Amino acid sequence: MSGFGIYIHWPYCAAICPYCDFNVYRVRGADHRPLLEAIAADLAAHAQRFGRRAAQSIFLGGGTPSLLSGAEIAFLLEAAARAYDLAPDCEITLEANPEDRARFAEHAAAGINRFSIGAQALDDAPLKVLGRWHDASASLAAIEAAAKTGQRVSLDLIYAREGQGLEDWRTELERALALPIEHLSLYQLTIEPRTAFARRVARGQLSPPGDEAAADLYEATQEICAAAGFPAYEISNHARGPAARSAHNLVYWRSGEWIGVGPGAHGRMRRDGARFALEAQRRPADYIDAVRENGLGLIEETALTGEEQADEMLIMGLRVADGVEIAQLDALRGRPIKRQAIAQLCEFGLIDSDGKTISLTSAGRLLANRVAEVLAA
Repeated sequence: MSGFGIYIHWPYCAAICPYCDFNVYRVRGADHRPLLEAIAADLAAHAQRFGRRAAQSIFLGGGTPSLLSGAEIAFLLEAAARAYDLAPDCEITLEANPEDRARFAEHAAAGINRFSIGAQALDDAPLKVLGRWHDASASLAAIEAAAKTGQRVSLDLIYAREGQGLEDWRTELERALALPIEHLSLYQLTIEPRTAFARRVARGQLSPPGDEAAADLYEATQEICAAAGFPAYEISNHARGPAARSAHNLVYWRSGEWIGVGPGAHGRMRRDGARFALEAQRRPADYIDAVRENGLGLIEETALTGEEQADEMLIMGLRVADGVEIAQLDALRGRPIKRQAIAQLCEFGLIDSDGKTISLTSAGRLLANRVAEVLAA
């Protein structure tokens, strides 16, 4: 298990994207102060409940936290620094929309040292389909603005979009790799239940690529990124060298500990020898009320069994190129993973194992969840 991080969820967006199933709300000019103060109080309460820790990362996600001003970002980071010891090289990431690029300099001055730019596409037509308000030129301008701050820059893109051909994606991805970035998060479009896209699919108004076409796009993604010096260190994430990897996301993938503050945020923390799954109140008003009344914004705190911890470690750890340690899984489960299953998956070319670790092959990454199910049985 590795590291400790802080996740801060800002739930407001200028518009709700049709593919999004996160806990987000349309911003309607409400005063930010009550929620900012609730998050600050929740940070302090978590430190009291679980102990003051040294944080290697802070991630401001959402929602759209780049809607916040530099002063508001500084307020949250100062609250985190009061409650926790921030490592000298603490990675502090801001998820940012291209249309908020005018604030990037003040965000950096407030303490942000890594920008994650949610461009999602570099062409105007797919951006309209994805429900994004910005155009391709705004994406490019945002990347330049983030790079000018001197901080690290990551770019998010969505592929396997309706009508997207292999050559179209290759051209778009090669353009992205030529930009002043050092990290790429490349996600296949997933149709999540209860989203606008799910309703369109049900009505026959949207037809994403089938599994075979999506697999071809994935394999091309790995090839193109590796050739450009951005190898995959996780199923959907590529970095120009180890230093450019997302320290915060590695906390998740390596079964570290993190607190989640803000409406709907999740966390995983240890106390008295047990590991707890934490979830905050989802609605902003309920979250603010919970913090005021109880000190914490939590709606649920559940002790995880060893089996549940092992399952999470498998699902998350297999995503990373390093894989997972067999001894850790055996210890959590209280019984060994079936060595026959490991041998069969190796024979099928889906995993590699040296007897100490399990990691997915390139073919196995296409079937990661199924591989985890077989190993957990």
